[in-house]
Amino acid sequence: MTLWRLLFCVLLALTTQAAAGSVRIKDLVEFDGVRGNDLVGYGLVVGLNGTGDGIRNAPFTEDIMASILERLGVNVTGEQFRPKNVAAVLVTAALPPFSRAGAQIDVTVSAIGDAGSLMGGTLVMTPLNAADGQIYAVAQGTVLAGGTVAEGDAATVTQGVPTSGVIPAGGRVEREIEFDFTQMTSIRLALRTPDFTTAGRIEQAINRDLRRNVALMLDAGTVVIDIGATRLQSPAHAIGRIESIAIEPQRRARVVVDPSSGTIVMGEDVRISRVAVSQGNVTIRIEEAPLVVQPNPFAEGETVVVPRSKVGIDEEPGIGLAEVPEGASLSEVVQGLNALGVSPRDMIDILKSIKAAGALHAEFIVR
Repeated sequence: MTLWRLLFCVLLALTTQAAAGSVRIKDLVEFDGVRGNDLVGYGLVVGLNGTGDGIRNAPFTEDIMASILERLGVNVTGEQFRPKNVAAVLVTAALPPFSRAGAQIDVTVSAIGDAGSLMGGTLVMTPLNAADGQIYAVAQGTVLAGGTVAEGDAATVTQGVPTSGVIPAGGRVEREIEFDFTQMTSIRLALRTPDFTTAGRIEQAINRDLRRNVALMLDAGTVVIDIGATRLQSPAHAIGRIESIAIEPQRRARVVVDPSSGTIVMGEDVRISRVAVSQGNVTIRIEEAPLVVQPNPFAEGETVVVPRSKVGIDEEPGIGLAEVPEGASLSEVVQGLNALGVSPRDMIDILKSIKAAGALHAEFIVR
């Protein structure tokens, strides 16, 4: 019994180690037909503390406010009102797949006029339309703005974005999307990052888990599932079984850089051939020290400014030629690049030059 326990622990450890780099299929693909829908609406936020739209600069705010009051039985025809506690907004939301009438969804509210802040405001009932023009949800509730504003007589401080906010569970689904999921005979899995190797592994993993050939790779981004061949109760049961299967995806080697922030991200499969790199900085310094020349007292003439410029060029000695060894792993590539001892922005220039020399074996992406 002790030997069996030892063997079981060894197998469990090997399984855990093998699954360390694995990812569930549901995190790699989108299921055909299982998708959300974007919603948008135009509404009004009321109850602002003097930070609403200026009616002169946003006349559409007055129009929608008059329309809402007319629907509530308040006659405002010909009336002049200039409230400062109202703001026109665009309301956006995403209708999740298989949403049923009465379900609640989160909504985002964004000012479209010159309102200073939406803090403390309340969104009045706003219909949310889909791309087909139909109303699928209605939003209403207190806006949680994402910033603060402090204002004085001579200075104003703004933190975050107070003209945009969210209403958690502020939308209620009123119409369901017609989709009979039970009648599907096949379903396609669309890979978020198309790759032939990953698609092939998904096909093999599904067929191995269900012990029959139910999956077929069509191309680098599509794997089709024969629902009937799975012999499960329904398409929902088949997807529930398939999406939890774990595989190890194959990713393309990529280097992503952001020159504005100096951010560099390298994938695990990045390789660099053996190269020698030299890098140095050149600084150009220009100093202006104008001299004011005046005529002698009681003498004829005028005051003039004589420009005086001092220009200098400083060149740092640099690092000389540093060898970056051929990288057999990501850690060795990082060690070789760190040996150059340069800043992140200089490192971006070095990586671009290595890529141009054909020694960087990865896709180079600049954000």
